[in-house]
Amino acid sequence: MTPLISALQLQEQLADVLLIDCRHDLTNPEAGRLAYAEGHLPGAHFLHLDDDLSGLKTGTNGRHPLPDPQVLADKLASFGVSRSSRVVAYDAQGGMYASRLWWLLRWLGHDQVRVLDGGIKAWQGELVKNLPKLVAVGFITELRPALMVGVEEVLANIKLPIFTVVDARSPSRFMGEGETLDPLGGHIPGAINRFFQNNLQEDGRFKSAEVLKVEWQSLLAGVDASHTVQQCGSGITACHNLLALEVAGLSGAKLYAGSWSEWCADAARPVAW
Repeated sequence: MTPLISALQLQEQLADVLLIDCRHDLTNPEAGRLAYAEGHLPGAHFLHLDDDLSGLKTGTNGRHPLPDPQVLADKLASFGVSRSSRVVAYDAQGGMYASRLWWLLRWLGHDQVRVLDGGIKAWQGELVKNLPKLVAVGFITELRPALMVGVEEVLANIKLPIFTVVDARSPSRFMGEGETLDPLGGHIPGAINRFFQNNLQEDGRFKSAEVLKVEWQSLLAGVDASHTVQQCGSGITACHNLLALEVAGLSGAKLYAGSWSEWCADAARPVAW
C-alpha cells in the first residue's frame, strides 16, 4: 500500500477511513488545536504533537521523545482505531507532523496508515467544526523496535560505521548556523544532509516516486536505504524523510528518535560543523 493518498482518493473513500488531524506549529504549540476547532475534515479526530505524539521529556532525551506506546495505543483505540482500521493522517505543513503519526502507527504494528498528500490545503471538500463521536475499540500493539536505533548505537557508529546517518534539518542548521531550537548547533559526525522540504513540490505535495528515488539514490551514493538512520532536530521531520523513502520504494531505513536535541544534551558527544 502506498503511504500517500490524494485528496480526490480521500473524498471517494471518506466513509471507509479514520482521519486524524495532526496540525501543529513548533513556535505556537496551541495553533494546531485552535485550527482544528475552527474547521477540520469531516470525522477527523485531533492528536497534539506534544501531548499525544511525544512522551515525557527528561532534559536529556530530546524535545520530542517517543510516547509511551500503550498510552498512544489507548488514545487511538478511544478514537475507534483497531487493527483493521484504515487511518489517514493530515496536517497543514506538507506532511511534517502527519508523517510522525504515520511512523508511530507502523512502530505500534499498524500498517494501514497513509498521509494526505498536500494536507488540508489540498482538500476540496467541506470543513466542519463538530467533534466526531468516540467509539472505543481494542487496539493490540505489536511493537517494532527494529524500526529505530538509540543514541548509543549512533555513537558507536562513529567509530565503526555500519549505517549512514541522514539529517533532515535545513542546511544552515546542519552546519551549525542560525540554531534557534536547540542550545548547540552542528551535526552528528559523519552525517549527511537531506532537508525534508526537498521531498516536496512547490504546491506542498510530495514529488513523484520516480523523482524521489533518483534524488535519494544520488544522495546515498550506493548506500542501500536499509543501511541508513534518519534523524533531525527532535525526531519529527526525520519521519518525513522516512515517508519519502517509502514513497520512492526505498524501504528499511530506521529512525533515531532522540535526534540532535538528544545528541547535543550531552557535551561528551562529538559535534561536527
